[in-house]
Amino acid sequence: MSVLKTFVKDIFIYGLAIVLPRLINFLLVPLYTGVFKNDEYSENTEFYVVVAFFNVVLSYGMETSFFRFFSKHKEKNKVLSTALISVVTSTLLFAIILFSLKTQISEVLRINPEFYAILVSIILIEALIVIPFAYLRVTGRPVRFAVIKIINVLVIVGLNIVFLSERFRIEGLQNLFTVSEKVEYTFVANLIASTLVLILVSPYFFKTKWQFDNRIFKHMLKYGLPIMVAGLAFVINENFDKWFIPDALGKDINGAYSACYKIAVFMTLFIQAFRMGAEPFFFNHAKAENAKSNYATILKYFTICGALGLMLVTVYITVLTPIIIKNPSYLMALDIVPIVLLANLCLGIYHNLSIWYKLTDKTHYGMYISILGAIITIVFNIIFIPKIGFMASAYTTLLAYGLMMIISYVLGRKHYAVPYQVNRIVLYLVTSSTLAFISYYYFEKNLIIGTLFLILFLVIVFILEKKELLSFLRWQEPTKRI
Repeated sequence: MSVLKTFVKDIFIYGLAIVLPRLINFLLVPLYTGVFKNDEYSENTEFYVVVAFFNVVLSYGMETSFFRFFSKHKEKNKVLSTALISVVTSTLLFAIILFSLKTQISEVLRINPEFYAILVSIILIEALIVIPFAYLRVTGRPVRFAVIKIINVLVIVGLNIVFLSERFRIEGLQNLFTVSEKVEYTFVANLIASTLVLILVSPYFFKTKWQFDNRIFKHMLKYGLPIMVAGLAFVINENFDKWFIPDALGKDINGAYSACYKIAVFMTLFIQAFRMGAEPFFFNHAKAENAKSNYATILKYFTICGALGLMLVTVYITVLTPIIIKNPSYLMALDIVPIVLLANLCLGIYHNLSIWYKLTDKTHYGMYISILGAIITIVFNIIFIPKIGFMASAYTTLLAYGLMMIISYVLGRKHYAVPYQVNRIVLYLVTSSTLAFISYYYFEKNLIIGTLFLILFLVIVFILEKKELLSFLRWQEPTKRI
C-alpha cells in the first residue's frame, strides 16, 4: 500500500499543478462569454484547435518516449540530451517552414493572417518546453512543476483581465499591442505567459552535456511516432466538431457549443491531473511484484471518482451555469454536457487501459485504436451534424471514446493481462451515468431528485468498497480482497 500512497501523493501534487491552474484559467470563461459575441468565442476556440494540432506534431511522441527510455535506460543523461537536441532541432526546422509558408498555411487552417505570427510563436515555445517539463515529472519534482504551471496561468488570467475587463482594464498596457480584433488580446496574453515559462525552464536545457546518441534517438522515434499519430487522432476526436460546426451550422452556434463544452472541463481536469501523475508512476513501477494488482486498484478508484464527478456536475448544473456562462445566448447547447462528461470519463478509462501497449512497447496498437476513433468522429460528424445539429457531436464523442475504451480492454487482456475488477467498474459507470441522465433529461435538472440519486450512488460505493476504503485510509494492505 506504500506504493499506492506514493501514487496518491503524486496525483495530489500534479492535480494541483493541473487542476488549480486550469480552474484559475476557467475563470476566463465567464469573462469571455460576457465580453465576446458567440462568433468571437468561436474564433478563440478555432485558434486553440490549431494550437493543439501543432503541439502534437512538434512533440512527435517524444514526451512519452522520454518517460519510457529515461526510466529504463542506464545512460539517463544521454536520453535527456538526445531528446533535447531532437526537439530543439525539429522545432527550429518547423519555425523556418511555418514562417516561410505563412499565406498558404493560414488559408488552409482558416486562421486570420493577423493572428498567424502569434500562433506560430506559441506552438514553437510549447514544443521547446515539452522535455524540460517531462524531466521534472520523471525525476519526481512535482512541486516545481506545479509552481511553474501556476505562474503560467496566473499571467494568462491577469493579462486577460487587464486587457478585457471594463473594471480592471489598463489602457496604457493595451496600447503597447496592435491588435486587429479584441479577441487577439487573449492570444497575446498566452504568448507572453509561454515566453515566461520558457525562461523559467531554460536551466533544464543545460542539466547535462549535450550529446546526441543516434541509437537511442532511433529507438525513441520508433516508440514515439505511433504515439504522435494517436495524439493527432485524439486532437481530431476532441476538436473536429469545433472545427466543422462553424461551416455546417454557423460560428454563433459553434461559440455556444464550445462554451457549454467547457462545463465538462471538470472531468477533463480530473483526467489530466491523473495522467500527469500516473504516466511516470506506471513506467517507474512496471517491474514491481504487485504492479498489475496496483494498476487494477487504481482503475477502479479512478472510475469511482470520475463517476462521482459526472454526477456532481450533472446534478448541480443549474447552480454552475450562471457562474460560468454570463450570456444566455450560449445556453442553447447546454444539453451536450452530461453526454460529454460521460464521453470524457470513457476516455479517462481508456488512458488507464492504454498502459498495456506502452509497457509492452506496442504503441502502434494505440495508434490504430486512436485512428479508428478519429474516423468515427469525422464520418459521424459530417453525416449527422447537418441532420440533427450539434447534439450529433456529443453523441459521436461518446461513441468514439466508448469504442476505444472497449477495444483497448479486449486487446490488453491478450498482451498484458491486468486483473481489473470489470464487474465493479461497469456497475459504477452504468449506475452513475443512468442516474445522472435520468436526473437531467427526465426530471429536468430537479435538484432534489438529483441529490437523492447522488446519495444513492455514494451509498452503493460505500457498501461495496467499505473494507478496502477503510484499509486504504489506514495505508495498510486489506486482509481480504473484495
